[in-house]
Amino acid sequence: MDQQISDAELDIMKIIWANEGPALFAHIMDALAAKGKTWQKNTVIMLLSRLKDKGYLKAKKTGRRNEYIPLVSETEYQTFQTKKLLDKVYEGNVKGLVSNLIQSDLLTGEEYRELKKLLDGGR
Repeated sequence: MDQQISDAELDIMKIIWANEGPALFAHIMDALAAKGKTWQKNTVIMLLSRLKDKGYLKAKKTGRRNEYIPLVSETEYQTFQTKKLLDKVYEGNVKGLVSNLIQSDLLTGEEYRELKKLLDGGR
């Protein structure tokens, strides 16, 4: 999973993760259209192929249709990206990241209370 995925590939992965199970090509196209993305069929096929090549998806043939199954969960991807950001921007300093979130008013009051509750409760 050490390969980066593009924003377009991430849009597709979010649809597949939200499906909570295998996603059919038609479902992916419908979900993209609902988000205002009118991509051509060949574009989506190419993006799905790239995601398979990068190890994020596998395709299973069901009759004449492909089912797309995530090989990486959304949580695993988020954790990977968070660690990457933490290392790249904050040199691994979690305190620096959290301080920045708080001091820059990037957290709502509710998010701050939830974060504080998590920190007070420990692991």
